[in-house]
Amino acid sequence: MITQKELAKKLNISISTVSKALNNSPEIGKETIERVHALAKFYKYQPNQNAVNLKKRETKTIGVIVPNITNRFFAKVLFSIQEEASNLGYNIIICNSNESLQKEKDSLKVLSNGSVDGFIVAVSEETQLTKNYSHFEGLVNEEIPLIMFDRVLDKINCDKVIIDDADASKKAMNALIEKGREQIAFVSTIFDLNVGKLREHSYEEAIKFNFNNKKKPLILHITPEKDSQSQIRSFLENNPKIDGVISADNISGTQTLNVAISMGYKIPEAISIIGFADDAISKLSVPKLSILDQNATKMGEATVHLLMKRLKNKADEMPKSTQIIPTVLNNAGSL
Repeated sequence: MITQKELAKKLNISISTVSKALNNSPEIGKETIERVHALAKFYKYQPNQNAVNLKKRETKTIGVIVPNITNRFFAKVLFSIQEEASNLGYNIIICNSNESLQKEKDSLKVLSNGSVDGFIVAVSEETQLTKNYSHFEGLVNEEIPLIMFDRVLDKINCDKVIIDDADASKKAMNALIEKGREQIAFVSTIFDLNVGKLREHSYEEAIKFNFNNKKKPLILHITPEKDSQSQIRSFLENNPKIDGVISADNISGTQTLNVAISMGYKIPEAISIIGFADDAISKLSVPKLSILDQNATKMGEATVHLLMKRLKNKADEMPKSTQIIPTVLNNAGSL
């Protein structure tokens, strides 16, 4: 089935012009209206009724889909989204995809029936692994407001809110080097996700740059098939000269710190460790884990304000934007 976006491309006009022409808007010239209707008839164009309902009806409600509602970071973003939306007179409907592509699709389908004015989404792990983006492409083609945050898809043309993962990894590396660390490792449980890949790649580049290609990256991918603490212990035993660690996520950093302590390492005298997390996570160890705070509160606020901006101007001519939230290095004790 042909979409408005495809009609616009064939006619070399904007999507908004196609939409207005199909609705016989007085803003559009008679000749253009006739051309659009003729092509739509030729290709048997049928409007997506769910999209039509969503565009015409203002619900003052936002649909929010997250991959793991129990994850501390996503929970904090959700809280921030709800607070900011409420301040602006909006309600939110929360769906948990549980890292499932099908649940993500189902949530979009259910909420696209006119229940919400737009979506805020962090993409599921399965969607990223399978590279199945069709459900998001459908939203974009129908000009339904969509904001992606944290876990985003580069191939989907929508507004996004992210942190600068590459800069954050460099920031962590610089902090460790300033402490005199020379054998710096990288541990991750999210190596399959875009954010994990970005952080790991930045770590590798920083190793090359700071040590003139004289040192090899030391990387541990913590897999769910085996006990994570056993994997960390083996990694440290096999690389006894490690004196610094960057963790890509809010779990592996704390686990690495706790395992190192159990092995007799003094923290931070023997090993300095920095993780991507927040204050609540860092408190789960003694000493507390030094962290790159992802500013979940600011990220939540930014997604809501970006969606409000998009709701006020749904026209395709308005460029999609990517807002970058800065990270803050918090030395809580393990650096």
